[in-house]
Amino acid sequence: MRQINNTLRRLDHVFAAVDHGSLRQAARVLRVRESCVSRNIVAMEQLLDMQLFDRDVHGVRLTEAGRAWIDLVRAHYEALHDALAAGGRGQHDSKTVRIGLCGQAGRAFVARLINRFGSLHPDVSVVIEDVPHERCLAAIRRRRLDIIFTHEPENSALCQSEIFAHERLFVLLAERHPLAERPAVTWTDLAGSCLLVSIGSPQDLDLLKHIAANGGPAVQICRASEATVILKVQLGQGVTLAGEGFARTIAIDAMVWKPVEGQNSISTIKALWLESNPKRALLRLVGTARNMVSAGSSEPISVTTGNEQPRG
Repeated sequence: MRQINNTLRRLDHVFAAVDHGSLRQAARVLRVRESCVSRNIVAMEQLLDMQLFDRDVHGVRLTEAGRAWIDLVRAHYEALHDALAAGGRGQHDSKTVRIGLCGQAGRAFVARLINRFGSLHPDVSVVIEDVPHERCLAAIRRRRLDIIFTHEPENSALCQSEIFAHERLFVLLAERHPLAERPAVTWTDLAGSCLLVSIGSPQDLDLLKHIAANGGPAVQICRASEATVILKVQLGQGVTLAGEGFARTIAIDAMVWKPVEGQNSISTIKALWLESNPKRALLRLVGTARNMVSAGSSEPISVTTGNEQPRG
């Protein structure tokens, strides 16, 4: 039994490194030391008599042999975690859908979806929780969450992803900010400001850096929660972003939300779930979301549905 537990732990560390491309990020997600991840990967490589990863200053990447082994083993690994999770949850979990929200993405759309789903399937419970971006894949693959809504692209052969809506970006400014009286702002207007992004934010950092390089605000990654980032904005230390659904429902003293206009002012709202998840309630939730997109909604909403072309 001890040998089996050791092998499972080593596999957890190997797949965390595969998902995140970094021993440091894998250690952070697993909440262990980086040396522990490295040691377990080396132990697995010794057991297999195979080098799984090439390592350099930028992180780790699979060798050709490692990629072939991962492709062969991954489905079995996920199935084992599914079986263990199902045994622990019990039969009652089939009537519960667990939804994860990554950052502030698409909350207005998710609220409408849950209301619609609840009216159609009142016997199903819905549990909602926040999930950091770096833990999204692990939460889905281990079935701790059934579906996650985010606007950060995720690449995984085993996960299904689908864009359900588009949402305009809003910027949060202190009331005394020079742009506070404007009805809307552009990235060029914000060129003299510092764009504060929390370390766990699902914002597309590559896009924000591209915007900064083309005359937009400089990006500053903050080792702080979203609440602390908002405090920094209140103190006049910069500005921050959120989706329209969040901006229109959350009022903050001494600060104002302004819509961003022009190019790169729209973000996508994407759902991520495990295609092999057999839970009927999840399939019904996804079906409800698709119906909302295809039919459109007559209710006033803060996001555009996925079959519309976003403006800007």
